[in-house]
Amino acid sequence: MAKLKKNSAIADKTINLLKEKAKGRKLAPKKKKLPVKLKIAKPVKPEIVKVPTGKLRYAKEELAYFKTIILEKKKEILEELETLRDTMMDSTTGEYATENSTYSTHMEQGTDAMEREKTFLFASREGKFLNHLEDALARIEKGDYGKCSICGKLIEKERLEAVPHAQQCLQCKLHSHK
Repeated sequence: MAKLKKNSAIADKTINLLKEKAKGRKLAPKKKKLPVKLKIAKPVKPEIVKVPTGKLRYAKEELAYFKTIILEKKKEILEELETLRDTMMDSTTGEYATENSTYSTHMEQGTDAMEREKTFLFASREGKFLNHLEDALARIEKGDYGKCSICGKLIEKERLEAVPHAQQCLQCKLHSHK
């Protein structure tokens, strides 16, 4: 009970001090505040991207050329996936290989597990690349192949030869990574 009275006395003192400070502020002459000039930012005009007036899409011959590149890459990927599948599968049982050897040591089992994991990662990466190539083939069929998905300009022929599944021109790709 004594503690409660002590806290109450401290609270009353604090309140009285705050009231005195408030009275002192009311009595003190007010300083004139200078008007604040706000700097209004000029509105930023959105950048207008112009589609080139010349060529808007690749010709059928060029699309056929890109299609052969994509099909060759697709064939390579499928062969590589087949090779990876063969390394992961046991040729006698047709199931995924496991460490069955009763004579193998822990270190050998660890190495085998790491090699299997690397093989699965390679297969996953190749599968994603195969999906990108399939999407590129679909864009060729729709007639959208070779147009940048951001600015609408034609992607450079050299870029498409190097990266046939590219969806952005080099400038937009570089700008998107900044």
